[in-house]
Amino acid sequence: MTTDLITRRKELGEFLKVLRERCVPEAFGFPGGQRRRARGLRREEVAQLAAISPTWYTWIEQGREVNVSAEALTRLSTALKLTRSERAYLFEMAGRRVSDEADASDNAVPDILVAMLADIATPAYLMGPYWDLLGWNPPAGALFAGWLDVAQPKQPNLLRYVFLDPSARTLIDDWEVRARRIAAEFRADCRTRFEEPALQRLVAELTEGSPEFGRFWKQHDVLERQGGQRNFRHPSRGLISYQQVTLHPVEQTQLKLVILKPMPSTAA
Repeated sequence: MTTDLITRRKELGEFLKVLRERCVPEAFGFPGGQRRRARGLRREEVAQLAAISPTWYTWIEQGREVNVSAEALTRLSTALKLTRSERAYLFEMAGRRVSDEADASDNAVPDILVAMLADIATPAYLMGPYWDLLGWNPPAGALFAGWLDVAQPKQPNLLRYVFLDPSARTLIDDWEVRARRIAAEFRADCRTRFEEPALQRLVAELTEGSPEFGRFWKQHDVLERQGGQRNFRHPSRGLISYQQVTLHPVEQTQLKLVILKPMPSTAA
């Protein structure tokens, strides 16, 4: 066993011990009182809450050489009522990626982010892990005319718009160059989630509906999402340019807040 792995196992065990000891037994359905010789939950109680073996849990806390699955870590996270940051740290120390079930609970958009969109004077929108648009402001609706300003049969998705909606080829200036880059950015963004069924279904839908997406996807180009100039040929405003900025909320890094600031030469 390498020194790094030994250190991680030790950190994992110490972290779980601290988490366990800070828990108030009554809040987890166990009696408190003076009969408890130590603070927090007992190891056996954590094991019971997480539906795992008490002996096995004890070995994890002791930093022994045991293989902790993502499923077990998810149950421990739920049992100990961990925050997103605590859960991410737990998975990292165990050498695991946060599971789909754990990620799914974080896809709700915080109300404050939705409220912030209305306060932004330029086009702005929120994207989820699969680039679904979870919220947008009126300027974004006005920019993406024919898409965000009309009723949607299902949640808008930037990839479906770019590759499956014919109006995108007119609105997005130099469509093929931008579309190729968008496919490469999406591949980079999803590099840890390729086995997820929802992602596989989306890629299959885009590949079937767009020969260009299928071609770009097979090229395996990978680009980090970056800012820069974005040009649009608006049906009523003509050619307009924006500077794009993408931000990630600290507590929900799987979300993206995209803001389009008008370029000086095209600002109204």
